[in-house]
Amino acid sequence: MTQQPDCLFCGIVAGTVPSTQVDEDERTLTFMDINPGTDGHALVIPKAHARDLYDIDPGDLAACSVTAQRVAGRAVRQLGADGVNLINCAGEAAWQTVFHFHLHVVPRYRDDQARDSLRLPWTPTPGDPARIAAAADLLRAAG
Repeated sequence: MTQQPDCLFCGIVAGTVPSTQVDEDERTLTFMDINPGTDGHALVIPKAHARDLYDIDPGDLAACSVTAQRVAGRAVRQLGADGVNLINCAGEAAWQTVFHFHLHVVPRYRDDQARDSLRLPWTPTPGDPARIAAAADLLRAAG
């Protein structure tokens, strides 16, 4: 399993950086976010270092998704969350600040500001159909 000596999350995997761990299996580790948006906000990471979504081994990505599903279910059952956001930030422009792939498991609590103060910056508005179609054409061509 590859690790990067200067990576904060690799240090958590190695046990040299403290964390509040909540789940672990052969390929993944889950720990609480120290800057939580909501009560129960956790991070799921692969134990092997991968910089971001573009770098992660497909098997580790699948393992992180399964772990995120497990942790999200616990958030609903154990914390009383009304829903859960799974968020991945890939690259600085997408708000990635730690360059080790991670999924945010963010429990959401309807009408409970004390437990849920997270407000995402995106407000859905109708898009331009021509721009949507042009982007779809480019994405199809790459496949």
